[in-house]
Amino acid sequence: MKLHCEAEVVSRQLPALGMRNRGKGVRAVLSLCQQTARGQPRARGERSGAHLTCLFISTLKDKRGTRYELKENIEQFFTKFVDEGKATVRLKEPPVDICLSKANSSSLKSFLSALRLAHRGCDIEAPLSTFAPVKTSEFEKCKTKMVITSKKDYPLSRNFPPSLEHLQTSYCGLIRIDTRMLSLRNLRKLDLSHNHIKKLPATIGDLIHLQELNLNDNHLESFSVALCQSTLQTSLRSLDLSKNKIKALPVQFCQLRELTDLKLDDNELIRFPFKMGQLTNLRFLSAARNKLPFLPSEFKNLSLEYLDLFGNTFEQPKVLPVIMLQTPLSLLESSARAILYNRIPYGSPIIPLHLCQDLDTAKTCVCGRFCLNSFIQGTTTMNLHSVAHTVVLVDNMGGTEAPVISYFCSLTCYVNCCDMLK
Repeated sequence: MKLHCEAEVVSRQLPALGMRNRGKGVRAVLSLCQQTARGQPRARGERSGAHLTCLFISTLKDKRGTRYELKENIEQFFTKFVDEGKATVRLKEPPVDICLSKANSSSLKSFLSALRLAHRGCDIEAPLSTFAPVKTSEFEKCKTKMVITSKKDYPLSRNFPPSLEHLQTSYCGLIRIDTRMLSLRNLRKLDLSHNHIKKLPATIGDLIHLQELNLNDNHLESFSVALCQSTLQTSLRSLDLSKNKIKALPVQFCQLRELTDLKLDDNELIRFPFKMGQLTNLRFLSAARNKLPFLPSEFKNLSLEYLDLFGNTFEQPKVLPVIMLQTPLSLLESSARAILYNRIPYGSPIIPLHLCQDLDTAKTCVCGRFCLNSFIQGTTTMNLHSVAHTVVLVDNMGGTEAPVISYFCSLTCYVNCCDMLK
């Protein structure tokens, strides 16, 4: 029975000697081994003459490892953070704490259960390992980072180490995402830049710890709604979609509210999601060399540190507004405004899906109310320094202003804000 994790053996005698421990775990393989032969060397703290189950800890620098007796030798288990893959086993003799981290939580729980049985002297149903040095290949399973930058190095006949937290596979000619990557549950950073990927599977959203996703220089044409509504909503911090063929992002993209860094350079974007202002944690935004004619009205709600919109085809603000007011308001318009204004929950089980989509794409008036199909649309300019500390010039003329589309739910709102549209 084995456990792959990071381990640190802390001596409780060090403080009394005025010494401190290193304070950092190393990748290790922990094994439960059975003492079966009379000539075997004894484990540390082991009493002779008994067939005992021992804990065997091996590291890459010490493949032969160190053994510890377990029977009636465990003083305490610390398992408060076991669901995060962390635990500590306190031994009586020698007086050490074995600190475990970055383990698979279910494997860790099973291993701790086996340790408890060994401490009581009970039989363990799981197969026990033999006393033998751990092979280097075993530590490959413990790798947390793998960088592949050529086709010849890409693993076709073997799996990726399940403990990977950072995986980069660039310049490998991938046309789709390898399904083996989607089973790496500890993955925090995935770099698939400089490939030929055309479509993203919705199962990327099952990587619940994914914080950074780099898809720079691929052939993507869209970013799916399914990904926007997956667990990426709470995990994803950095997203690079530069150098693709994306023309628009879905309105649900703004549900990725933990994003802090977003790169969209060198695409074919003709618009931002009009609820862009909901990305309240966004600090770095780069969308240079696209085809943006204007910015959405909620763009002014952003609070950025860096903004680059250079090389877009921004239009001059229109003098006359577009008037699409309904008199009187339709039943659909009135009910939609009431639902959104009063924040009444809605969903496809309650109302038809097309109505949910209408509500999701409702426009926000400058007064804070909502409008569906009855509105006045006006264009004004905004100095980008009002939303970002550092702004890259939008053109070669040294400008830092860009046109913004604004919506008004009524003629009254438009008249009250007419100064803004001059």
